[in-house]
Amino acid sequence: MSSSEPLGERRGPRRVHLIASSGYPNYGDELITAIWLRRIAEQLPDAEVWVDTPSPGLSSVLFEGLHPRVRFVDTLWRLCWAAPSEQPWEVAAWVDGAVGDVGRAPKWALATEALREADLLHVIGGGYLHGEWPRHVGLLSGVLAAARLSGARTALTGQGLAPVLPDTAPLLAELVRRFDVVDVRDEASEAALREGGVEHAELTCDDVFLGLADPAAHIRPGVPRFMLCAQADMLAGTRTELAGLVARTLRAWEVDPAELGVVEGIPGLDREVYALLEYQLPGARFYPFSEIWRDGLPVAPGQTWLSTRFHPHLVAASVGASGAALPVSPGYYLTKHRSLVNQGSRWTIVDSPGVPPLPTQGGFPPEVVRALHAAKTRLADRVYGVPLAAPTSAPPRLPADAAERSRRWSLRVR
Repeated sequence: MSSSEPLGERRGPRRVHLIASSGYPNYGDELITAIWLRRIAEQLPDAEVWVDTPSPGLSSVLFEGLHPRVRFVDTLWRLCWAAPSEQPWEVAAWVDGAVGDVGRAPKWALATEALREADLLHVIGGGYLHGEWPRHVGLLSGVLAAARLSGARTALTGQGLAPVLPDTAPLLAELVRRFDVVDVRDEASEAALREGGVEHAELTCDDVFLGLADPAAHIRPGVPRFMLCAQADMLAGTRTELAGLVARTLRAWEVDPAELGVVEGIPGLDREVYALLEYQLPGARFYPFSEIWRDGLPVAPGQTWLSTRFHPHLVAASVGASGAALPVSPGYYLTKHRSLVNQGSRWTIVDSPGVPPLPTQGGFPPEVVRALHAAKTRLADRVYGVPLAAPTSAPPRLPADAAERSRRWSLRVR
């Protein structure tokens, strides 16, 4: 199928296979998956939806009730892990063969058969297709192998591909070029694809903006004035160095610990830096991931944030909160935070060891959030071929308690 053929003129798919990095859990990855499931439920409640995730068990708990016909598998992820090589070119070739020939990976024959029955294969957004995890390129070759056999449409949305390893760049570009819809969230990813000859690649924004039709609906009352999110993974330096910078910043900002909230984006990992500082912050309020997923990120317009993680920056800035971003790895997190600033976030990016000044400019202007949401909505309509304003069937009937579960999870998509 030609990549230039408008998908929006087609009938919506009946069987959708989402490829996602959910179930770890990680606030941003879970948020992206939940937003797409809710959107598909609104557009295509009768479609059969398969979510291909590295953690299908926990994903089934996190996303229960968000679509009436959803199931969770780990087919493509298992094939990537089973490839007998760490080299991305060899992984891509092996996964391609395993999807097309059941004799290559007979253990997953029934799973790959189900994969080949999808009529839309959608690799949803996030930052899991870059050089830090070279095996993941097999996700792309597996999607294309299935589509080649079934004639399915293919889409890649909201992707952060940087850092791209030099020896992998030609492979990545060749695979992505064969997708019908290609959408990335940052300039570095777009530049890498353009350099590789992917002319139909689009730059919109992160997939989370699809769920930001009404940012004010996600404001939580009674939340602390200052907020902290400090991770312990993917650090260019050490945890103690990061803890020292956080401590100096909070002191320079004259933060009263009783007015501080601490957010856990990944359970466990986002407690480690805080654990080094907790005795210095009596009265601070800790928000575990489980509470955030149930009740929403504790965001409000008058807050000031200090965050290493990307999606707390995105969501807090979208409701108007001020903040400073601490990019913990130059090749990955700096690219992500800078993409938000380039799109209109007025947060400060701390790109030197010094203590940042207290930010006071707020987050995104409301009109920018509306524009980014509109761009992502147009993309969703194009991918799924069914505008939300013209549903093809009645709203889905969910289990009795699913409506309440759906209402309460993290970012409540309207």
